[in-house]
Amino acid sequence: MPWWFFRRRSRGSLSAARAADLAQPSSGWLPGEVALPRLQGSRRYLQEQPYLLPKDLGEVNRLDFQHYILRAILRGNYLAPIKQPRRILDVGCGTGQWAFELAQQFPQAEVIGLDLEQVKPSVSPPPNYRFVQGDILQGLPFESNSFDFVHQRLLVGAIPLAAWPGVVQELARVTAPGGWAELLEVGTALQDYLPSGPATQEINRLGAQLAALRGLDTESIVLRSLGRYLEEAGLVNIRYQPFSVPLGEWGGRIGSLMALDLREACKAISAPIAARFGRSEQAILQLIDQAYQEWSEFHTEWHFAVAYGQKPLTR
Repeated sequence: MPWWFFRRRSRGSLSAARAADLAQPSSGWLPGEVALPRLQGSRRYLQEQPYLLPKDLGEVNRLDFQHYILRAILRGNYLAPIKQPRRILDVGCGTGQWAFELAQQFPQAEVIGLDLEQVKPSVSPPPNYRFVQGDILQGLPFESNSFDFVHQRLLVGAIPLAAWPGVVQELARVTAPGGWAELLEVGTALQDYLPSGPATQEINRLGAQLAALRGLDTESIVLRSLGRYLEEAGLVNIRYQPFSVPLGEWGGRIGSLMALDLREACKAISAPIAARFGRSEQAILQLIDQAYQEWSEFHTEWHFAVAYGQKPLTR
């Protein structure tokens, strides 16, 4: 099996994506409502954000690792048909690796990465890259119609479900007429990890309970609503592309790497899960390792999707 193997699911129409969204949004998250400790074990978490994953060196390494996997799956850094953008914005830029590569690909463009913190300040970025500290939940600190390409990915664990329509509207606001906005997200519901074994089902249940306490999506509503969010934000020429990615050695190199990435992401929230539900962290780590073995045994696939749309030239 080739190392870049992945299976493309059937292309979903916008109406199909809308029909799949049957659940009602949950309430949003308020700062301090279910605060994670800033330090738990060896990991560092943000207290005043709904974001579940840690902000530390271990997560920096995982995010860079994940970036290269996603680039291999998509065979590039984006799917939108951008040409020669003058300004590019990456919202929730994380380590900045995606934005660095776009800055190198488009040296004539100004590339801005926005996030809560600059997690790799020691890295020398390309000269046309700039970091801006900000919080998408508080709005973007940019003028309307500012960017030819606006990119956001894997923030389903950071943005409360109720906030998603407004967030995408804000992305569309700063997109220039004729420019593109692109979203990439993963499934959070158990049906997006199929087939699944008992350990996978249990760790998904515990993680979903923790996420629900913070208003985050636990039913893959975001994954199936990306196209609708873009449409409601006024974008056109919308494309919605779901993918199924193998987890485990059965899926070749991509399957092995994605399984490692997901295992590390689960371990990153093992301490909060243990603390919240009165279990030992060692028991949670053992459960994660059992799930990791199941993915190869059951030939589990993980679903995610990319959606992009264009801002009309006249509105």
